Amino acid sequence: MAIEVVRGFRDIFPPESLRRRKIREVIEKNFKLFGFMPIETPIVEYEDVLKGDNESDEAVSDRFRLKDRGERELGLRFEFTFQLSRIFKENPNIKLPFKRYQIGSVFRDEALRPGKFREFTQCDADIIGDSSIKADAECLALANSILKDLKIKAEIKVNNRKLLNSILEKSGITKDQQQVLRELDKLDKFSEKEVKTNLKKISSEKQIKELFLLLGKNLEYFIKNKFEGASEVKELEDLCSLYGFKFVFSPTLMRGFSYYTGNVWEIWAKDKGVALSGGGRFDNKVGKWAGRQIPAVGISFGTLIDWPIELENLGVLVISFDQDKKAIELAEKIREKNIPCSIMYGKPSKALEYANAYSIDSAIFVGEDEIKKKKFKFKNLKTGKEEFLSEKELLEKIT
Repeated sequence: MAIEVVRGFRDIFPPESLRRRKIREVIEKNFKLFGFMPIETPIVEYEDVLKGDNESDEAVSDRFRLKDRGERELGLRFEFTFQLSRIFKENPNIKLPFKRYQIGSVFRDEALRPGKFREFTQCDADIIGDSSIKADAECLALANSILKDLKIKAEIKVNNRKLLNSILEKSGITKDQQQVLRELDKLDKFSEKEVKTNLKKISSEKQIKELFLLLGKNLEYFIKNKFEGASEVKELEDLCSLYGFKFVFSPTLMRGFSYYTGNVWEIWAKDKGVALSGGGRFDNKVGKWAGRQIPAVGISFGTLIDWPIELENLGVLVISFDQDKKAIELAEKIREKNIPCSIMYGKPSKALEYANAYSIDSAIFVGEDEIKKKKFKFKNLKTGKEEFLSEKELLEKIT
């Protein structure tokens, strides 16, 4: 009997768990500041809800399947967006526009590779019921605000699915368009030569040559030649400038899900080669079972939750040398200031070892000499600097 974590899953301990919590708090703070409201949905859904009509999408085909006692076909959610279709079927009177956010675990039974897990945290924000590009811009402004708060240098890449479809048509590619798009989506993982080799199985050399010729053009070219979707990218660019930031137009960007209908984007960490966020417009998805079109746009943060940010003010360790009464009294005063505080008793070496293991910022030594002198030794565990402070000075120092 193997007593170990299931392959593809993980336990997360401090300080990594503290970093994840901090990033989640920053994301949620910005969701709220931009007027999004939280919802909660089940982890388990019926199989028909899960597979929808996009079963060829990789994330959909990688869903976890299960059955309950009644032999009903069920599965685990692989993202949050698909659940909106069920929500609006069951709750047709939700006031639009509806700005919702959700943070939680999603599951995909996909092939394992380093850094990939079958359970991961997604942080989603969606605007339902607003068809304007202004809603697209708000999603990107939200992302820009989160990245600024986390001090992450990133690049926003934008494309448009209508524009991509128009490029395929101009290239003479009218068959197997979804498969062509799936191959193009691999350009961030494979070389252009490898992608072209795969495309030769479904398109002619002439079509592929024309396709890559067009993919090398700039936005002005597509606007001038009236490619569908180009004007939407331009409008988004102008709106983002009002928020004070720019994005990069990337005509090869498509996003993996086939349900996207307009502008799409990904946010990449500069010099790291890691996508932190993605999203776009999906106007034909939410109203599928409600029997009406409900425009929607959203953004999702997945990889970002594991970003190695610097942690600040992880709290204080009070070390008692047989002066427990004063140590507890001091710890309580620190906690009243909403600062995390632990107490350890006895050997300072073990206490400092503990503080180092859990990235605690500072330590206060409480011994007989400190109480007599009414001065406590305060040690910054990051810099090693020590100073003796009165209780009042100490409480001011750590706020």
